[in-house]
Amino acid sequence: MKISQPTPELPVPDVRQAQAYYRDRLGFKVAWYHEEGRIGAVSHGDCAIFFRERQDTSEPGVFWVFTDDVDEAYKELQKRGADVGEEPVNTAWGQRQFTLRDAYGNTLYFHHDL
Repeated sequence: MKISQPTPELPVPDVRQAQAYYRDRLGFKVAWYHEEGRIGAVSHGDCAIFFRERQDTSEPGVFWVFTDDVDEAYKELQKRGADVGEEPVNTAWGQRQFTLRDAYGNTLYFHHDL
């Protein structure tokens, strides 16, 4: 058996708006949208994220996004106007990382191993 990366599904009030935000601010591509199911996806390299329209979006998600160059990712996302936290730091557990919060309160930790 081979298991691949999990794909998070984030609750959002409007799937199309979420896709546009991730495309414009984070550099993702809109992968697909299903009107009847009110679900859609974006992708960037090997990373995919699903969005499902929900009325209650009070519990934001938290997930980790691996990138081969955290500093480059930070600069690119900052230029795009994303809500990036402080500059990348080296952690005591052996990663270089920074935090990003999307327009819906979800937290994304961008990281790579040192």
